[in-house]
Amino acid sequence: MKTYLVPIDFSEAAFNAADYAAHLSKQTDVTHIILMNAYYISSYETLLPDPNMLMLREEEIEENAADRLKGLNNLKQRLQSEVREGVTITTRLNRSHLLRAVVDTVANEHADLVILGSIGNSTVRENNEGIGSHVIKISKACPVPVIVVQPDYRYQPIHKAVVACDFKRVKENLPTEALHKLLSKYPIKLLVVNVDPKGKHAYADAQQMAEETALHAMLKDLKPEYHYITQPEVIRGVLDFAANHNAQMVIALPHTYSFLQSILHDSISKQLATSSSVPVLLLK
Repeated sequence: MKTYLVPIDFSEAAFNAADYAAHLSKQTDVTHIILMNAYYISSYETLLPDPNMLMLREEEIEENAADRLKGLNNLKQRLQSEVREGVTITTRLNRSHLLRAVVDTVANEHADLVILGSIGNSTVRENNEGIGSHVIKISKACPVPVIVVQPDYRYQPIHKAVVACDFKRVKENLPTEALHKLLSKYPIKLLVVNVDPKGKHAYADAQQMAEETALHAMLKDLKPEYHYITQPEVIRGVLDFAANHNAQMVIALPHTYSFLQSILHDSISKQLATSSSVPVLLLK
C-alpha cells in the first residue's frame, strides 16, 4: 500500500488518526501520506443572509480556507519527524462534502488506504454532528480499505491481527488478495476467530466444516491460527478476544459493517475508552 489518505477535520480524533498513519509508515511500504480537509460551502450561504441577516463574504471564505491550509501544513510539519524516511506528506483542501472528497481523492491520487478517526466534526460549517456518523458511509462508498482509529488509541507496532469471521460464504466474502497484500510482507500473526455460540464446530456441522475447509485453503500461505469462542454477544466476544490475545488490530470483512456500527454506538464506545480497544480495518 503506497498511498494513505487521512481526512483531517482538526479534531483530536483526526490528529490521532494522522499520528497513527505516520507511525504505521515505519511498518509498511507506504511512500505518500495525504492530509485532506473537506470544506463545503453551499451556494445558499453566499447568496442568502443567515438568521442574523449576515451574508458570508468571499473574503471570509478565502480566509477560512487559508486558515485550514495553514492548519494542515502545521500538522504536516509535525508529522514529518514521525514518518519513515522517504515518506512524502502532502496536503489537500477539498471544497466538497466529506464523503465526496474522500471518494474523489482516492480516485485522483490512487490512494490504497483511508485512515479515519472514529469521531470528530462534520465538514459542514456550524454543524456539530460527529464524523462517526460518516464512517459507515465512507467505508461503504470508498473503493479501498479503511482503518478506523479510536480517539484514545496510541499506535503500537502490529504483531497480531484478529480476523472476525462468521464462516458464511467465505469464498464470496473473504478478500484474500487484500489480506495477502496487507500481511504477507510483514511478520504479522493472523488470528481467525469465529464466534460460535451454538457450538457448530464441536458438533461437526456439515456446512460449517465445508466453509472451514475452504477458508483453510484460502489462507494457508498466511499460516493463521484458528480460534472458536462461544460468547453469544459477537462484538463483545471478538473485542475481548483481541484484548486477551494482545492483538493490535481487528479486521472486519466485507458485508459485516454492523460490527463497526456497534463499536461506534455510544454505550460501547464508553466501554472501549476504558479498555484495550484497537483500530478496526474494514477490507473490501
